[in-house]
Amino acid sequence: MAEQQQFQLLLGNLMSPDNIVRKQSEEAYENIPGQTKVTFLLQTIRDAAAAEEVKQMAAVLLRRLFSSAFDEIYPILSTDLQNVIRSELLLGIQMEGSPNIRKKICDVAAELARNLIDDDGNNQWPDILKFLFDSVNSQNVGLREAALHIFWNFPGIFGNQQQHYLEVIKRMLAQCMQDQENPQIRTLAARAAASFVLSHENNNLLHKHFAELLPGILQAVNDSCYQNDDSVLKSLVEIADTAPKYLRPHLEATLQLSLKLCGDTILTNMQRQLALEVIVTLSETASPMLRKHTNILAQSIPQMLAMMVDLEDDDEWAIADELEDDDFDSNAVAGESALDRVACGLGGKIVLPMIKEHIMQMLQNPDWKYRHAGLMALSAIGEGCHRQMEAILNEIVNFVLLFCQDPHPRVRYAACNAIGQMATDFAPFFQKKFHEKVIPALLQTLEDQTCPRVQAHAAAALINFTEDCPKSLLIPYLDNLVKHLHVIMVAKLQELIQKGTKLVLEQVVTSIASVADTAEENFVPYYDLFMPSLKHVVENAVQKELRLLRGKTIECISLIGLAVGKDKFMHDASDVMQLLLKTQTDFNDLEDDDPQISYMISAWARMCKILGKEFQQYLPVVMGPLMKTASIKPEVALLDTQDMEGISEDDGWEFVNLGDQQSFGIKTAGLEEKATACQMLVCYAKELKERFVEYTEQVVKLMVPLLKFYFHDGVRVAAAESMPLLLECARVRGPEYLTQMWHFMCDALIKAIGTEPDSDVLSEIMHSFAKCIELMGDGCLNTEHFEELGGILKAKLEEHFKNQELRQVKRQDEDYDEEVEESLQDEDDNDVYILTKVSDILHSVFSSYKEKVLPWFEQLLQLIVNLICPHRPWPDRQWGLCIFDDVIEHCSPASFKYAEYFLRPMLQSLCDSSPEVRQAAAYGIGVMAQNGGENYRPFCTEAIPLMVGVIQAADSKDKANINATENCISAVGKVMKFRPECVNVNEVLPHWLSWLPLKEDKEEAVHTFSFLCDLIESNNPVVLGPENANIPKIFVIIADGFINESFKYEDGCCKRLANVVRQVQVSGGLWTQCISQLNEAQQKAIQDLLSNS
Repeated sequence: MAEQQQFQLLLGNLMSPDNIVRKQSEEAYENIPGQTKVTFLLQTIRDAAAAEEVKQMAAVLLRRLFSSAFDEIYPILSTDLQNVIRSELLLGIQMEGSPNIRKKICDVAAELARNLIDDDGNNQWPDILKFLFDSVNSQNVGLREAALHIFWNFPGIFGNQQQHYLEVIKRMLAQCMQDQENPQIRTLAARAAASFVLSHENNNLLHKHFAELLPGILQAVNDSCYQNDDSVLKSLVEIADTAPKYLRPHLEATLQLSLKLCGDTILTNMQRQLALEVIVTLSETASPMLRKHTNILAQSIPQMLAMMVDLEDDDEWAIADELEDDDFDSNAVAGESALDRVACGLGGKIVLPMIKEHIMQMLQNPDWKYRHAGLMALSAIGEGCHRQMEAILNEIVNFVLLFCQDPHPRVRYAACNAIGQMATDFAPFFQKKFHEKVIPALLQTLEDQTCPRVQAHAAAALINFTEDCPKSLLIPYLDNLVKHLHVIMVAKLQELIQKGTKLVLEQVVTSIASVADTAEENFVPYYDLFMPSLKHVVENAVQKELRLLRGKTIECISLIGLAVGKDKFMHDASDVMQLLLKTQTDFNDLEDDDPQISYMISAWARMCKILGKEFQQYLPVVMGPLMKTASIKPEVALLDTQDMEGISEDDGWEFVNLGDQQSFGIKTAGLEEKATACQMLVCYAKELKERFVEYTEQVVKLMVPLLKFYFHDGVRVAAAESMPLLLECARVRGPEYLTQMWHFMCDALIKAIGTEPDSDVLSEIMHSFAKCIELMGDGCLNTEHFEELGGILKAKLEEHFKNQELRQVKRQDEDYDEEVEESLQDEDDNDVYILTKVSDILHSVFSSYKEKVLPWFEQLLQLIVNLICPHRPWPDRQWGLCIFDDVIEHCSPASFKYAEYFLRPMLQSLCDSSPEVRQAAAYGIGVMAQNGGENYRPFCTEAIPLMVGVIQAADSKDKANINATENCISAVGKVMKFRPECVNVNEVLPHWLSWLPLKEDKEEAVHTFSFLCDLIESNNPVVLGPENANIPKIFVIIADGFINESFKYEDGCCKRLANVVRQVQVSGGLWTQCISQLNEAQQKAIQDLLSNS
C-alpha cells in the first residue's frame, strides 16, 4: 500500500511546474519495470481515494504504454493479470463517476482492444464487444457515451466480425444520432460514424451502405457548432479530405451547410474557417464532383472575399520595421488561402467568371479594406486561373498599376503584391509584355519615403520581376534601375545609422542582387558603385537585429561577384573572403536559427564557382559548418490523437495523419538549411572535381543514408545528384578507392529506385544511377545487383502499364471532364518521364556490358515489346524503340536473336505519324547499318526508300518534324558508309548532298560531316562533281554547318573540313568562285574555321 501511495506521489510530481522535480520524477518513472508500471497505473485508476488529476495522469500513461510498448510488456504478463486488466478497465468505465476520467479509461480500453486484434482479424477480447452492445442500449447516458467513445477511438474493434455486425453498427449509430434528449450522444455518434467511414476510406460499397447516416452527421455538425463544439465539423473536413465520394449522395446539403456556417458571424472565426475548409478541401480532392455545383461555388466566392475584408486599421503598420508573420488564424489570411486553393483545385474556367465582377466592384469601393482585398484576391487566383487570366492580363495590369498611387498605403502595398505575384505566375510572358509599364511604376513606388513598408514591398516586387526577366529586356533599363537602387541604398544606409531602421535596406540589397544576377556581365560598369558600401555593411552590421540584413548583403556580394566574373571581382575577392572567413570563424557562436547560416552556405558555393579550383584552399574552414548543417537531424514524434490535442502546427510542427488515430509529427526548423547545405556539397563536388577528393569519404557517408530522408525531397535529390560527382572526384585516388566508394553507394541507390515515393525525386535517382554505371563501366554490378535491378525495372514497367489502364478507367467515371483529362495528361507525362529514366539505365547497362547482359535483359523483353505495339501511345513506342536501338548499337551481332520482336515495328515506325517515333526508328536503322552485322543487310535495303520518303515530304523541315528528318538523313548516310552494298550509292549520293547540313541534331550532324569528309578525301566523283563543280555547294554546306554550330572545334571532322577548305584555297580560281557564292556570314564562318582549326 505504501508503494502504491509513493507511486501516486510520483505521478503528482510528473505534473510539477518545477523542472528539476519533474525531470527527476520522469527518470524515476522510466526506471520502473513495465509489469510493475501496469499494475500500479491500473490500481491508481481504480482508486476512488486518488486525486482526479493523478487518476487522469495514470490513465494517460497506461494508454501510452499500450500504444508504444505493448509487445514488450503485455505478452509476458501472466494470463491472470491480463484477465484482471481487461475486466478492471471495463469495471472502471462502469463505476467511474468523473466523466473526464471515464473518457480517459475508454481511451485505454480502445488502445488495448486495438492491440488485441490478431493478424487474422480475431478480436481476442470478446467481452469488450459484449460491453459495447450492452452499453449502447443502456439507460445510463454515461455508458452510452463510453461505448461511442471507444468505437470512435477504434472503429476497427469488430475485426473480422465486422461484416457480420455491419447492420447492427449502422442501426446503433443511427439510433444514437436520433437521441433528442442528449445532444452529447448525437455529437459522439456522428463523430463515431465519421471515424468508421474514414477507417474504410476506399471501400465504396461500405460508403453506399452508410450513406443514410450522412444527414444525421450534417445535423450534428450544425447543432454542435452552436454549442461551441467544432469536433464534428473537423470530422467532416477529414471526410472531405480522405473520403470525399462518401458525401456525393448529399453533396448539395453538405455544401449548403458549410456555406451557411461560414457566413454566420455568431460563430467563432475558427468555426467559420473550418466550414469554409470543407468546400476548399473538396475543391482539391473532388474537383470534378464539385464543378457540377456551380451555384453553391458562386455563393462561396463572395464569402471568401468577405473574409479578406476583415482587416483592422493599424496606425503603426506603414512604419513597422519588423515583418510579423502572417496571422494564420485571421479571416483575411484564411480567405486569401481559400481563394488560392479553390482556383488551383477547380481551375480558371470555373473560378474567373465567378470572381471577376466581384473584384472589379471591390477595387472601386471607397473603403480601403475592399480595395486591398480585391488586389490580394487577384494575387491569390493567378496560379489557378493562369490560362484564363493571361488572355485579359493587359486589362488587369493597367488597372492594378493605378493602385500603386492609391491614397492608402496598404492598398499601394497590395498593388505591389499583385505585380510581384503576377511577375512570378505569368513569367516570362508578363516581363516581355509589360516591362515598359511595370518597371517605371515600381521605381516610382520605391521612392515612397513616407511609407517604408510599401517601399520594401515595391523592392520585393522588383525582385520577382527581375528574377524571371530575360536579360535582353532588362539591359535598356539597367542605368535607370541602378541609379534608383543606389540612391535608395545610400539613403537607407543613412537611416540605418541614424534610426536603426533596416526593412527597406534588406529588400533593396536583394533587389540589387537580383538585377546583377540577371544582367550578368552588363553589371560590370556599376560594380564599384555598390561593392564598397556592401562590404561596409557586412563588416559593421554585427548586432543581432541586423543578422538578416547581413545575410542578405553577403548573398548580394556573392551574386554580384558571380555576375561580373572573376576578372572584375578578383581585386575584392580577398577582402570578401576574409569577411566571410571571419563570420565563418564565429559560426560556432551563431544560434541554430540564425538567418546568416543559409546565406553563408550559399555564398561559399558561389565563391567556389567564381574562384574555381583556387577555392580549394578555403575548404578546411568551410566544410566543418557545412557538414554540421547538412547533418541536422529533425525532431520527429509518433503521436496519437490525444497527444495531438496539446500541440499545434504553429509551434513549427507539421503532421501527417496515419489513420488509426495516429499522426506522425516533424519539427520543420532547419530542414531548408539542411537541403541548402546538401545542395552546396553537390556544387563543390561539381566545381572542384579531383580537388574535392579529401572530403569524398565523409560526404559519401553523409549522403548515402540521405537517399532515405523522406522529410524533404530536396535533400534526397541532392543526395542522388552527389553520387556520380563524388565518383568523379574520387577517380584521382585510383581504381581501388573508387570501387570501394561505388560499393558503398550502389546497394542504396538500387534500393532507392525501388522505394522512392516521389516521381520527381525518383527520376533524379535513376538518372544518377545511370551516370554512375557509365562512369564505373563493365563489372560494376554483381549478380545480386542485377537480380534486384531487374526486379525493380520490371516493376516500374508493369506499373507504367497499370497506371495507363487506371487512367482509362478514370475516363469512364461519371465525373470525368476536360479538367480531369488535363490532370490525367499530367500524370501520363510523369509516367513517361520515369520511362525515359528506365531507358537511361538500360542504355548505361548495355553500353557498359555489351552482349553479356542480354540473358539478364530477357526478363524485361516482353514488356519492352509491349511498348512498341501499334496501339500504344506514341511516347511508349518512342522509348521502346530507343531501348531496342541500344540493344542493336551495343549488343550486335548478338542482337539479331531478338530481331523478330522489333524489326517489323521499327521499319513500320519510319512512316509513323509521330515524329518522335520516326526519329527513334531512323536512329535504329543507322546503328543497324553501323553496328548490326551481316544479318541486317536486307532490312537496311528495305529502309532506304521509306527514309527518303520521310526526308522528301513537303513538311519534313517543319519544327516538329526536323529531328526525325535529320535522323533519316544521317541513317541514309550510315547505310551508304557502312553497308554500301545495300543501296545504289551513286544514285542516292546527290540527293543526300542536297539535304545537308543538319542543323538541329548536333550528334548526327558530326556523323554526316565525317562521312562527307571521307567522300571528299577519297575524291568521290559524285560528290565532287565533273571538274569539281560541286565544291562551291560543299563550301555553303560547311559554312552553314559552322554558323549553326553543327560541329565544334574539338570534333575530329572540324580539322578535316578546314583542310578541305585549305586545299581549295591554294587552287586560285576555284577558291574565288567558291567565296564569291557565299554571303557575308558564310564568308566569316569560313575565315573563322581556318583561323581556329
